[in-house]
Order: sequence, then C-alpha cells, then structure tokens
Amino acid sequence: MEHYYQPEIECASREQIRAWQDERLVKQVHHVYKNVPYYRNLMDKKGVTPDDIHSVDDLHKLPFLTKDDLREAYPYGLLAVPLKDAVRIQSTSGTTGRRVVAFYTQHDIDLWDECCARAIVAAGGTNEDVVHVCYGYGLFTGGPGLNGGSHKVGSLTLPMSSGNTDRQIQFMCDLGSTILCCTPSYAAYLAETICERGLQDKIKLKAGIFGAEAWTQEMRRDIEEKLGIKAYDIYGLTEISGPGVSFECSEQTGMHINEDHFIAEIIDPATGEVLPDGEKGELVFTSITKEAFPLLRYRTKDICVLSHEKCSCGRTHVKMTKPMGRSDDMLIVKGVNVFPSQIETVLLNKGYPANYQIIVTRVNNSDVLEVQVEMTPEMFSDTVSAMDVRAKELRDALKSMLGIYAKITLVAPKTITRSEGKAVRIIDKRNLY
Repeated sequence: MEHYYQPEIECASREQIRAWQDERLVKQVHHVYKNVPYYRNLMDKKGVTPDDIHSVDDLHKLPFLTKDDLREAYPYGLLAVPLKDAVRIQSTSGTTGRRVVAFYTQHDIDLWDECCARAIVAAGGTNEDVVHVCYGYGLFTGGPGLNGGSHKVGSLTLPMSSGNTDRQIQFMCDLGSTILCCTPSYAAYLAETICERGLQDKIKLKAGIFGAEAWTQEMRRDIEEKLGIKAYDIYGLTEISGPGVSFECSEQTGMHINEDHFIAEIIDPATGEVLPDGEKGELVFTSITKEAFPLLRYRTKDICVLSHEKCSCGRTHVKMTKPMGRSDDMLIVKGVNVFPSQIETVLLNKGYPANYQIIVTRVNNSDVLEVQVEMTPEMFSDTVSAMDVRAKELRDALKSMLGIYAKITLVAPKTITRSEGKAVRIIDKRNLY
C-alpha cells in the first residue's frame, strides 16, 4: 500500500454525496425505529414514521436527541443491536455521575478507523510515517481513534498515551516520529520542552493532528514554529464516534466532514429551525452508517458555520469552522468537559453555599481552571491552616469529579457579585474563538 486515500469518496460530486446520504438515511431511520424503543417513542410523539422519511429533505421531520436523552437512556437505552454484537464502548464523563456511553460493533470500529485514516492522510501521512499518538487511551476516544486510523494507513504507530514527557521525547527522537497526535495544549508543552532542551535538530516531525479542546490561530502558529511542522485541527465527539468526524486539509480553512457517514445541519439553538448554508448556529449530526449507537439529529451544542465553497485540496465534502462557542454552559478545559453543575454538586456536598465563580485562563499555552468559592461566616472564622485543609479537600474532590485539578480560592462571605438575573458563573479569559 503506497498511500491510503479514497478520492472516489472524498472528491465525489455533490450529487453522489447526496445520493449516498439519501439512501443511508432512509435505511438508518428504519433500523433505529425498529431497534431503539427510546427513539421510536420520540418519533411516535412527533407523529413521524420511517415511511415519512424519503431523503435528506425530510430530515427536519425527525426529533432531536440531546445529551440529556443519552443520560436518561443510560446505559443500554439507545443500543440498536443485540449486546452480543457490540464489541466495545467509549465514554465521556458525566455531570452528576451518570456517564455517556457509546457502543461499537466491529463494523463501526472499521468505519471509525477509516475516518481517522482520512485525517492522517490529509495531514500528509502515508505508510512510511511514524505516527506518535499521545492522546489518552482507555475510555477516552482520542487514543483509540488515531491509533486505529494510523493502522489503517499502514503507518508505524506509537501508542504512547498521555503524560511521561521524558519518554515521549525520547521515543520521538529515537524512533523518528513524523506525525504527532495529541491535544494542542500538550503539543505546546512538548514544543516548549523540546526547545528548552535544545532538541529541535533531533526531532523529525512534519505534521501534528490536534483536537479535543479549543485553540487559537496564535497557538497554532506558535506550535508550528517551535516544532517545524504544519498543525491540523480534528473534530469529533464520543456520542457520534470520536475524532475523525471532521478534519482539516492542507488549506487549513475549516474541517471537512465525512459526509458519507454523517449528515450535518446548522440550527437556530433557540427555535430548532434549520438555517441555510453560511449561517452561524448550533451543529447537529446524524449518523447514517453506524450500527450499534446510531444517533439521529444529535445536538452537539457547538456553534459553527458550514460551507460548501470549493476547496483547493480537491475534497468536496462540506467544511465546518472551528467551534465558535457553545449554546450551553459547558467548558472544555485541557480536553475535559467541565460543567458548572459538577462543581456545584461537589460544593453542596461539602457544605458550601452555592455561590462560586469559575475562571479559566491560559498560561504558557496551558489551561488553568480556578474555582472561587464563597465561605459561610462560620468557615471564614477558621484559622489559616484550617482553610488550607479545606482548600485541599475541595481540590481533591473536584479532581475526583472532573478528572483534572482546579486551583481553589476561598473567598469571604458575600464577596462574589450577586445577580438579579442568571448568575455569571463562568469567566473564560482564554480568547479562544
């Protein structure tokens, strides 16, 4: 295999792409209606049957799915195949302990590998490359996704997982890694460390595929300059499959969506109305080839724009911009989904009032999460050492809930500004969009 590429798919005409989507959507709706009672009930309530869906033009007739539905149906309520046919799960963290679990048949994994392979090839990858994967493995989709994609391309795959920077750099130098796959913040840290150690001449990287968190164009250019690479964005979410739902090409002006597997819509987040091409709104995905966990009209909460403008790379699949924000209050910090409700749950369980503020900054290209917590008058009378103990207990409890550490700042009673409307819980100073 000289080079993994599918020009007949990725460069297909719009008419061909639409024909694939029409056929696969109709088949998928029948599959879901027959095998997923939860979604069948939603369709019945809306008065829609599979026979009402003849093409993508009828997609708007179907009900939406949200993350709340996934939590309510946890764990098996949206599984569309017999359990014996599912071979893997991946999962995201839950806001109050109830996780989102996605299922895969072997066929689903093969298609996911294919989508990630396309991202690697778009970044210049071939079977002669050494793909260095330091996304996390396990339940997180990052590591398994790029690992499978690298195998599909035929590249030598280094399944490094995250952390242990000394070993990452040693293998990078010794084995001649050429494509780096990780979060942009970790790429920035690796770049800084490599420069501090004067190892730029030992590094053979040519490209990086970075995702799972938002990052700026300034951050991209800084990583590219320090590592001497071209940095590509990749997008995905566990509910739909994982990384590889869309990816950047050499033009770096948006991410091509794998339209033979996913139908993308942009809706008004307030009304649910489908918006025309070029309008900014909430991104909605429908999986048209997944077997085990095929979500129809899943609201991602990511705000972006779709474009069908001709791309110089030759790919004809629609592009999505980097997410420009969220239609909910979720934050992505160091690649981890963080909801204020998670933090509030910890504070209330520990006896603190529900007055807090979340401040996110970026220092040296790394996210810093700070939680300012108001104390009760009784707590405020504690000694300095007692408050240090309180701060440590909260830090440990939040680490257990979120999976990342937060800086805890205990403040005096009535310090955090009250609001007559919706409380301002989040101050994001990262200027990511």
